[in-house]
Amino acid sequence: MMIKQKAFNVNGIGYIIRSASPKDAKYLSKVRVQIDGETQNMDREPGEAFLDTKEFINLIERDTENNHYLFLVALVNDTLVGFSRCEGNPLKRLAHKVEFGVCVLKQYWGLRIGTNLLEESIAWAESNEIKKMTLNVLETNEKAIKLYQKYGFEIEGILKKDKLLSDGRFYNTIVMGRLGGFN
Repeated sequence: MMIKQKAFNVNGIGYIIRSASPKDAKYLSKVRVQIDGETQNMDREPGEAFLDTKEFINLIERDTENNHYLFLVALVNDTLVGFSRCEGNPLKRLAHKVEFGVCVLKQYWGLRIGTNLLEESIAWAESNEIKKMTLNVLETNEKAIKLYQKYGFEIEGILKKDKLLSDGRFYNTIVMGRLGGFN
C-alpha cells in the first residue's frame, strides 16, 4: 500500500516520509546493516539475515501491491536514514492485524523520525480498517516502550530470556499491541 509523502522539520532538520520504492532497495540494504550495528535493540547482529537489493525490491513490490502491508522510508536531503514496516498476514483469521517495526540511524535519533513513522503507520492502519497493530520491543528500550504506550499500545506479554545480547546476558522481549476500531 502507498501513502502520500509528508515533510517534517524538527530542530532545523527537514526530512520526508514516503512509501518505499524499488529505487530505495540498494540503500535499505546498507542502512539496515548499519542500524543493526548501532544498537542492540534490533533482533539481528550486523549482517545477519542480510537482504540484498533484489530481495528488498521484491519486498517493496509485495508491500506496495498488498493493502495489509506498508513500507515507509524517511529521507534527510535525499539520504535514507530510517524505515518502518507494517506486515500483514494473508490468513483470514489473522488478516485484521499487522506487525510494526521501525529502524532509524543513530545519528538521526531525537528528530521524531521514529515517532513520525509510527504516527503515519497508525493513521494508515486506521484508514484501512486494520483492527490491531503489534510489535516487539527489548525490555531495556524504555524510551520506545513509553512512546508506544503514549500511542495506545499496551503490554500484552513478556517473552522471558528471549534475547542473548553481546554482553552475554539474556533479556526479555515485551510484546505490545494496539487495538483499533472494533464495531
